[in-house]
Amino acid sequence: MNTSDYLVLGSGIAGLIFALEVAEHGRVSVLCKNAPDEGSTRYAQGGIASVTSPLDTFQAHIADTLDAGDGLCNEEIVRMVVEDGPERIEQLISLGTQFDRKDESDDYELGREGGHSARRILHARDATGAEIHRAIFARASAHPNIDILPYHIAIDFITCDNPDARGGKEVLGVYALDIQSNEIKTFAAKLTMLATGGAGKAYLYTSNPDVATGDGIAMSFRAGARVANMEFFQFHPTCLYHPEAKSFLITEAMRGEGAKLINLSGQRFMPEYDKRAELAPRDIVARAIDREMKKTGDDYVLLDISHRDEKFILDRFPTIAERTRELGFDLCKEPLPVVPAAHYCCGGVVSDSWGRSDLARLYVAGETAQTGLHGANRLASNSLLEALVFAHRAARHALAHGEYSEIPRVVPEWDSLDTVKSSEEVLVSHSWDEVRRTMWNLVGISRRDKRLELARRRIEQIAAEVKDYYWSYQVTSDLVELRNIITVALITIHCAARRRESRGLHFNSDVPNHDDENWLIDSVVHASDISLV
Repeated sequence: MNTSDYLVLGSGIAGLIFALEVAEHGRVSVLCKNAPDEGSTRYAQGGIASVTSPLDTFQAHIADTLDAGDGLCNEEIVRMVVEDGPERIEQLISLGTQFDRKDESDDYELGREGGHSARRILHARDATGAEIHRAIFARASAHPNIDILPYHIAIDFITCDNPDARGGKEVLGVYALDIQSNEIKTFAAKLTMLATGGAGKAYLYTSNPDVATGDGIAMSFRAGARVANMEFFQFHPTCLYHPEAKSFLITEAMRGEGAKLINLSGQRFMPEYDKRAELAPRDIVARAIDREMKKTGDDYVLLDISHRDEKFILDRFPTIAERTRELGFDLCKEPLPVVPAAHYCCGGVVSDSWGRSDLARLYVAGETAQTGLHGANRLASNSLLEALVFAHRAARHALAHGEYSEIPRVVPEWDSLDTVKSSEEVLVSHSWDEVRRTMWNLVGISRRDKRLELARRRIEQIAAEVKDYYWSYQVTSDLVELRNIITVALITIHCAARRRESRGLHFNSDVPNHDDENWLIDSVVHASDISLV
C-alpha cells in the first residue's frame, strides 16, 4: 500500500502545476506511465494563448474562443480562463519558463494562429511545450514533498459508495501496474488529480505521443463519472506525410507566419473554403484538406513557407527544420507534404469551474477534462492555458477544503482473480490495430450514419472479445491501453451517432447543417449507456 496526501496521475503541465501548488501542504505522488516528459505537453510546438499585448483585449480573446467553439462554449468558463491567463503566464515565468522576446526589448514576441484575431501566442521558438515542461519538471523533481514515479500505468480507480459525498461515490486511489517490475500496486490518497492527457491513439494516424490512450477518460467513465462531447475530436490539419515521421506535427504557427496550403498541381485552395484561408479554425482547414485530397485522389497536400526569408524560418522553426532535414526536406526551399491527423480531444470527463469531477475526491484538468472552454472546437493554443488555469483552481479548492483531511475507508488491495499469463498476445496487438483503423476509416474527419453504425457493431464485437480476455489473463500495459481505447472509441461513436447535426469538429454528411433548436447542448454520456470492457 502506497499512501500520500495527494495522488497525481500524469506528469504534464496540469499534473505538475497541481503537484507544485499542493506540495507545500502534504506529500504528493505523481504517477506517469512512461518517462516523465513523454506526454503531449512536451510536444506542444505552437505556444500558449494569453492577452499580454496592449494591442489585444480580453474581449477579443473571448470572442475568438466562442467563435471557434461554434455555439457550445460555456461563456462564463471562457471569460474566467481568458481573464486568469496573464497571471498564469507570470506563474510559468516565475517557475523558470523562458518565452521568446523581441530583440532589444522586454516585450514578448507574439505569434498568431488560426482563429485568432490578434497576435497573442507566447512561444519558445517551435518547442514551447518542451520549454514549459523543462521548467516545471525541474521544480517538481527537486521538491522534497513530490515523488515522481515513472513507468506506472493506472488500471482503475478505487472507489467506495458514500451517499453523503459528491455524486454518491468517493475515489480512494488507484490500482497501477509498475511496468518495469510487472507488479500491480495500490496507491491510496486523500485527493486525486486526474491529468492523463488525451486519446489520439484511438485513431490510426495521430500527432499524439504513444501514451495518449484516453486512460483517464476511460477509468473515470467506468467509475461512474459523466463524460461529454467526445464526438468533437480535433484533427490537426498539418502533420508531416512520411513513413518515418510518425505523424510529426507541423505547427499551426507556420501558417500564422505566412505558410500556404497548395495541392499537388501547385494551386492554393484554402481561399475557396473560407475567407480566412489558412488562418481559419482547425476544423475548417482539416475538412478542406480532406476534401481536396478526395477530390484529387492525392495522398497529401503541400505546405509552403519557402517564400519567407531563410534566416527567419530557421530562427522561428528550428525544431521542424532539423527534423524535416533528417527526413530529406529543405523547409527553406521546398514545400512539405502534409495530411490531417487526430490531435486533440475536446470532450472528456465533465468538470465544474474548480476542476471537480462527479466523484468526490477526484479532480480533473487538461485534455482529460471537459470544462466548457472549447465547445465544439478548440481555439489554437488554448489547451495549455486551460490546463494551467484549472490545475491552479483545483489546487486552490483542494487546499481550502479540510474535510479531505484523511482517507475515509479501508482501501482494498488488488485481487488478481487467479488469472494466468497469456500465451496469445496476438489478440491484443490485432485488436489494437483494428480499433484504430476502424476509428480512422469510419469515425474520422467526415462521417455518415452507416459508417458510424458499422463502427459501433465492429468495436462492440472487439470489446466483447477483449472483456473475456481481460478477466482471464494477467494485466499488461498493452492490455490496459487496449481496454481504454475501446472505451474511448465506443463513447466517441455513441456521441457522434446521437448528435443529429453537424457542428464544429463533428461533420456528418447525412445531417450537414446546424440544428440550434435541438442540439445547442453537450453530449453527456453515462456508463449505463454503453457496454463496458
